[in-house]
Amino acid sequence: MRRLRMGMIGGGPGAFIGPVHRIAAEMDREIELVAGVFSSDAGRSRAAGESYRIDPARAYPDLDTMFAAEKAREDGIDFVSIVSPNHHHLPAARAALAAGLPVISDKPATTTFAEAKELAGHVAAAGLPYGLTHTYSGYPLVREARARVAAGQIGTVRKVVVEYPQGWLAGEAVGKQAEWRVDPARSGPGGCIGDIGTHAFQLTEFISGQEVTEILADLGAVVPGRQVDDDCTVLLRFSNGARGVLLASQIEVGEMNGLRIRLYGDKGGMVWKQEVPNTLTLHTLDGRTEIIHAAGTQIGPDAASRTRTPTGHPEGYLEAFANIYRDFAAVLRGEEAPLLPGIDTALRGMAFIATAVEASNNRAGWVPLTV
Repeated sequence: MRRLRMGMIGGGPGAFIGPVHRIAAEMDREIELVAGVFSSDAGRSRAAGESYRIDPARAYPDLDTMFAAEKAREDGIDFVSIVSPNHHHLPAARAALAAGLPVISDKPATTTFAEAKELAGHVAAAGLPYGLTHTYSGYPLVREARARVAAGQIGTVRKVVVEYPQGWLAGEAVGKQAEWRVDPARSGPGGCIGDIGTHAFQLTEFISGQEVTEILADLGAVVPGRQVDDDCTVLLRFSNGARGVLLASQIEVGEMNGLRIRLYGDKGGMVWKQEVPNTLTLHTLDGRTEIIHAAGTQIGPDAASRTRTPTGHPEGYLEAFANIYRDFAAVLRGEEAPLLPGIDTALRGMAFIATAVEASNNRAGWVPLTV
């Protein structure tokens, strides 16, 4: 079985996420990065190609050149990975799909909900796979949590609390990674809510198995002069009547990447923390607490199939990211990967961002979340 050939869009010099995508995609030896338009600047694109150690002739200056050249090759790319800032996502995906190439993209899918609906139309018209890298749903114990909730282990879900605190934007936004995230022309109207709030939102629905139907949002731009939100509090109501709270912030000094989710049902509760990702804590009504370990004998088949080392050998972010790429590779090979976030997840995420921003700006109280 040959490796699938990947073309990357974005990920040029100074980008954090490009190398992460490359490592994750290649981890299981099913995919190989062979080409890319790594920057809108031809020289920087060539420099990135050198750093990725690909054929210099396949570090292209623009998308049209890459698509034409790769189509003419017998060993041309099989799909593209979009790792550029948000405002590039729609035009890059649209061009790739028009060229007959499946797409996997960083989140959020686009800058606005209207763009997401346009993207969904292009995906449907092309009839090609589309994946979204909601990395945290690739963690084995997140998938174990989802399976246990679906099996009724904590009973009917009553309450979901998800927190995603960071502190890296508590001051002036300095550097390439920070600057575009606080620029609404590049990030879209949602700042923190789009950057990390959308991860927290996706995780609530992914694990609980319920859809959010209404929200009450309070988003703020705390740092003086900032044009997009950097601190978010959102109350949630779910399709089964459960209530929830989503807290996302990038101004909490001292916090790093403290994503945590807690779910409570009528029979028990569970807790998972991204910074301690290899344990899942379960509580029962009779007062017992159980710790589930990644790769342990008590985990189910999906979680077990997504671990690479024996229990006690920590796996983390890169391995979770690789699981998303493994799922996408399976889809490209004609296999099923039902847990891969796709265009439906993209639409729900963008609807959440748009609804939260508008509702907070208008102080609208509870508003429906519709896609």
